[in-house]
This record gives sequence, C-alpha cells and structure tokens, in this order.
Amino acid sequence: MASLRTRRDRSLNVWPGYVDALATLLLAVVFLLTIFVVGQFFLSQEITGRDSVLTRLNRQIADLTDLLALERSTRKTQEATASSLRNTLLGAEAERDRFKLQAESNRGTAGRQEDVDRQLAAERAGSARAATQIELLNEQIAAMRRQLAALEDALAASENRDKESQARIADLGSRLNVALAQKVQELARYRSDFFGRLRQILGTRTDIRVVGDRFVLQSEVLFPAGSATLKSEAMPELDRIAGAILDLSRQIPADIPWVLRVDGHTDVRPIASSQFPSNWSLSAARAIAVVQAMVAKGIPPQRLLAGAFGEFQPIDAGTSEEAYARNRRIEMKLTER
Repeated sequence: MASLRTRRDRSLNVWPGYVDALATLLLAVVFLLTIFVVGQFFLSQEITGRDSVLTRLNRQIADLTDLLALERSTRKTQEATASSLRNTLLGAEAERDRFKLQAESNRGTAGRQEDVDRQLAAERAGSARAATQIELLNEQIAAMRRQLAALEDALAASENRDKESQARIADLGSRLNVALAQKVQELARYRSDFFGRLRQILGTRTDIRVVGDRFVLQSEVLFPAGSATLKSEAMPELDRIAGAILDLSRQIPADIPWVLRVDGHTDVRPIASSQFPSNWSLSAARAIAVVQAMVAKGIPPQRLLAGAFGEFQPIDAGTSEEAYARNRRIEMKLTER
C-alpha cells in the first residue's frame, strides 16, 4: 500500500511542470503578438507620413506650375512691349534725322536767299520748330531707352525665376515619382499576398490557375457554352475568391487606387446568336456577370472593372479543342485604377 501511494504522488507531481511550460508558451505568444501590434502601428504611421508628403508635393507642384505660367505670360507681355518700344524708338530716331536734315536744308536755303526777309523769317521759324521737335524727340528717345533697359532687366529676372521654377518642379517631380513608386510597390506587395491566398484556396485545380499577376478561370467552370449566365456550381468558387478579395481589401490603405480587373476572353470561332452578335459581346457579358456576382458578394463596385477582349488575346495559337478551351477564359488582375 505504501508503494502504491508513493507512485500516485509521483504521477501527480508532473502537472506543475506542464503548467509552467504552458505558461511560458503563452507568455511567448503574447510577446510576439505585442511586437506584431507595435510593428503594425509604426508601419501605419510611416504610410500616413508618406501620404502627407505626397499630398504636399502635389500641392507645391500645382502652385509652381501656376506661378510658372504667370511668369511666362508676363514675360511674353514684356517682350511684346519691348518690341513695340524698339520699333517706336527706331521711328523716332528716323523722324529726328529727317528733322535734322530739314533744319540743315533750311539753313542752307537762308544763306542763299538773304535778300528775301519774309522767306528768311519763315525759314528761321521752321528751323526753330524743327530744333524744338528734335529736342523733344531726343527726350522721348532717352525715356524709351530707359524704359527698354528696365524691361530688359525685368525679362532677365523673369528668365531667372523661370529657370528656378523649372528646377524646383523637376525636383518635386522626381520626389513625386519616388512617392508614386512606393505606392506601386505597396500595391505589388498586396497583389502578391492576394495571389498567394488564391493558390492556397484553389489547391491543385487545373481549370483555375494563377498565372503571373493574373488569376485565370476557364469559361466552362463558370458558364455553359455560348452563355453569359453563371452556373450554380460556380458560386462556391466565386465565394472563395470574393472572400480572399474582401480580406485583402481591409488591409490595403484607402489611398491606394486599386481595382480588381475582370477580363472576358473567347476562342477564335465566331458565335452565331441573336443575343451575342460577336465574340466581343459574349466576352463583355461574361465579364459583367462575374463583376455583378462579386458585387453581390460584398465587394464595392468602385473596386471592380469589367473588360472584354473577345478572341483577340489568345494564349494558345493552336486550333485543337484543347487550345480553344484554354483561350475561353475569365482573367482577374489586382491593378491600379
């Protein structure tokens, strides 16, 4: 009896070790979750900061573009004014030279006809008027030259401001391209997550594939031949796809302009139907049917895009039934709007 009680006591003493191990595991999980939450917080703060920088850069580029347009308009006006002043200056100088010649001619005529007092007085009066006009023209020419010099200085300053504005716009454009590239990289990361989830969901099915950045479903999976009405047995597949899209949409920041593009494709053989006059019409109707089904699953319609290619984008150039089947497909792609 004493030996049996000893064995029972030993078996009961094992549980504190299990409890300690479980408590340690729980603490490790809590620690990892804390690190994950803190990392998500700092990542969201970093993304918000980049969005603010992007908005400010866009606003600065718009302001500089408006300022540059205003400077160019002012410079064109100044150039036109300067050209007009130059023409006026040339005319004034020509008029001055004409009056000088006239005055010299009058003085010469007065010397030859000293015996005619009345004509001499008239010539002298004409010479005085010409001298007065010459003096006035000289003053006008000097004022025009000063105004022309001021305009040339203003044009030089405007050209310098134009060059500075263009340099700033180029710099801001470069920074904006960097910010946009970061947004594209973020969308690419989410796209990779999306197709990774689809691969897990679909498993090894051959009629539904992930090819590069596109998700491809053979049309026979979704539609009867020559029809754009979804099969009832296709709904579970669309439910899984829509679920993956909804899960991902909750993680993508609202400022990333993403859409799920749904493209319809047919084989090259023409369709003879009153409902669908061409393969293009059939591929468009099928893409729209899939989009409407996605909306019914809860995906926002502004995040969906329906496209149609008819028979014009084949992936298999063959003429066998297998090639035709490969070309009859619906493609989905997570892309930018």
